[in-house]
Amino acid sequence: MSLRPWRWPPRLRLWAYAVAVAALLYLTLAPARDVPSVSLWDKAEHGLAWIVLAGLGLLFWPARPGRVAAFAMALGGVVELLQATLPFGRDGDWRDWVADGVGVAAALLIWGLARFALPRGVRLRTRKA
Repeated sequence: MSLRPWRWPPRLRLWAYAVAVAALLYLTLAPARDVPSVSLWDKAEHGLAWIVLAGLGLLFWPARPGRVAAFAMALGGVVELLQATLPFGRDGDWRDWVADGVGVAAALLIWGLARFALPRGVRLRTRKA
């Protein structure tokens, strides 16, 4: 198996991303008392989580940055709506969704810079073969 995740079989990439999404959904939707406490600012936690989510998506599907970003933003919106409606001691906040967007934008920026910084033979594929 290749160390280049964008070359993994499509099903493996999908399953790996699904595991990441499931972990993120647990961390964002589980009752607050059941989630490990982190001493970061709430918005920074959201931004970092969505950098990881979007970054993994971009590693798996580098030719689809728009779709990866749209999915991450849609997921962030759904999470905030669910937090506002489910009785798990969570509060939905539009500012958290903005922080998610900052994380997605940061992942896109890092991805864009990496495309040009990597040596030619290691560059991320940006077009379908």
